[in-house]
Amino acid sequence: MKDLSITVKNLVKNYKDVQAVQGIDFSVNQGEIFGFLGPNGAGKTTTIKMLCTLLRPTSGEAFVGGFNILKDPMKVRKVIGIIFQEPTLDDRLTAYENLKFHGFLYGLKKEFLEKQIDKMLELVELSDKKNLYVKTFSGGMKRRLELARGLLHTPKILFLDEPTLGLDPQTRLHIWSYLSSLKKNGNVSLFLTTHYLDEAENCDRIAIIDHGRIAALDTPNKLKSQVHGEMVILKTENNEIAQTFLKKEMGLNPILDGNKIRVELQEAEKWLPKLLREIPVEVESLTLHRATLEDVFIKLTGKEIREEEGSWKDRARVIMRSRLK
Repeated sequence: MKDLSITVKNLVKNYKDVQAVQGIDFSVNQGEIFGFLGPNGAGKTTTIKMLCTLLRPTSGEAFVGGFNILKDPMKVRKVIGIIFQEPTLDDRLTAYENLKFHGFLYGLKKEFLEKQIDKMLELVELSDKKNLYVKTFSGGMKRRLELARGLLHTPKILFLDEPTLGLDPQTRLHIWSYLSSLKKNGNVSLFLTTHYLDEAENCDRIAIIDHGRIAALDTPNKLKSQVHGEMVILKTENNEIAQTFLKKEMGLNPILDGNKIRVELQEAEKWLPKLLREIPVEVESLTLHRATLEDVFIKLTGKEIREEEGSWKDRARVIMRSRLK
């Protein structure tokens, strides 16, 4: 485990009759950005909580920073930083006071702490807001301050649970700019969860997780290579008849996705004219594109990742983070 930041073996978490995490195995390399991609309820946050020693696994084992999460929880906590989904800053304190309090909890020496506070505030472009109360901050500013706080004690591994949920596109880009700079420095491994497909593209490797199981794990490009050829998305006057035709007459494997049909098509130039000529129902629309992570997710799980987004908790977080923008 010399060059591994995280090693997970057959990790399981049960809640009464519900198996939230079902025997997952994976590892995170030192200095890489590793992502968990999946909808709400897939087991992403539960896994992070177990790795951060906030939740005890039902069975299995995991090593974080070389330490066993069950046998050495305090050692694990010393080498990690965490950015939770929910805001955890103290609104009644200034940005500086929030960071200083965090530094005291980690036992950072005064001289080092003062330098680190200035360094982290500069990293997230909040130096000029140092002495302002956090209650006056926008949602994006608070998220940036949480990132600064998570890095203050120079952790070896930074966990980010849906780090940009509820943020506007511009702030999301800024957050990813900071994360990319950390990657370039190579001093910290990043483990993040997301259901944003564009964010997953920024990861070195991605684990697609659904219903507590890892369906696939690889680089974004290798995952997309699982979809052969190109994706055709059809909408017809009768999708059930069209789906039967594509399966029986053309030997394809169409997936009914809401009011559309998705089908992988190799040699699209050759097959599309035949499809349009022989399909027994009217085609209302047709699009053709190269494989995306969404196509991979649908192929592996049979549904769009958006289907399970938008829980009441998510909506509450969006409201909280957008407040005072």
